[in-house]
Amino acid sequence: MTFEAMVRLKLSCLFLCVIGFSIVTLLCLYLPDKQITYNIGGLSALNASILPGSHSVQLFQTKKNEEVVIAAVICGNRTSQALVMIKSAIVFRGNSDLRIVVIAEKNIQQEFDETLRDWRLLTNDSFSYEIHSIIFPKEHSDEWRKLFQPCASERLFLPTVLKHLDSILYVDTDTLFLSSIEDVWKHFSQMNSSQLAAMVPEHEDMNVGWYNRFANHPYYGKLGLNSGVMLMNLTRMREFDWISRLAPVLEKYRLYLTWGDQDIINVIFHDHPDKVYVYPCRYNYRSDHCMYMSNCKSAEEDGVAVLHGSRSTFQTNKQPAFRALFNAMSQYQLGSDPVKYLLEESASLLNETTSTNCGRLAPIFTHNMRLMFQTV
Repeated sequence: MTFEAMVRLKLSCLFLCVIGFSIVTLLCLYLPDKQITYNIGGLSALNASILPGSHSVQLFQTKKNEEVVIAAVICGNRTSQALVMIKSAIVFRGNSDLRIVVIAEKNIQQEFDETLRDWRLLTNDSFSYEIHSIIFPKEHSDEWRKLFQPCASERLFLPTVLKHLDSILYVDTDTLFLSSIEDVWKHFSQMNSSQLAAMVPEHEDMNVGWYNRFANHPYYGKLGLNSGVMLMNLTRMREFDWISRLAPVLEKYRLYLTWGDQDIINVIFHDHPDKVYVYPCRYNYRSDHCMYMSNCKSAEEDGVAVLHGSRSTFQTNKQPAFRALFNAMSQYQLGSDPVKYLLEESASLLNETTSTNCGRLAPIFTHNMRLMFQTV
């Protein structure tokens, strides 16, 4: 081969390399990193995301920041209720890096694993999750298991069960997030160095308070505490030797623990009031706050952050407004437009309850949805 021919060959190879590199660069720039093939109402997620007015993907594309850990204990027939609660946490995760911690009986763990795996795919891996078994100490094991609701007292032992975690937001299964989960989590930063948990008062009015009228054991403050939505600094609880304090309270007051584990928590914080941080009632809003008259000023001012359907208000007709909100979240499909299929549906169902005292307060239940979905 002549020298001129070799030069022409090298130039040809160089030209082909340049062309190939350019094509690869263009593909990297203009093709999406990942395509999800699930369908929303018969449309691909890729198409649904560009529909005019669609909010279906916006909730799950925000850059993740601080991790928020939501934990719940589930036993018996509470699986469906717990999944609705978890769905609400996913919808209202905001900018947080959400971790769901499920502590459940072994026979229902597979259902949680399958459902949460599907939801992760549906929401573009917008959260992580882990599943643990329920474990009680050998001492008083049967008594702990049956105290109040089945397995409810497992929350008392979470500092040991979840040794790998520093802090969690524990919620009962009959709760719904109606505002960004960061709205609750931010109170960790407002706790002082001695406080190891945060809760709301059991009541706002001395005239209808349960603890001040009926309790036969010590309780925190004037009205006691409700533990349905509880920030727990597990590290500080371990340093406080929380676990060792439980059995003595059980043994001393076992005949008087009407509300089980919540009563034990009240006894401990009665003896150590400096260890608890009390946040406003909007973070654990119950029918007590509206069934007779509105008595939660923080919810009137800033809307309900977490709704607590205690006393079966999500499943019965005792409080139609509470059931309406639960039904709206239960029917909502993750990935669909939250304005049309969650906010508007909630408002519509609430509109049918305005003859009740709680229903007349409908705007406080949807206030934070409107802010988060930017409809105000």
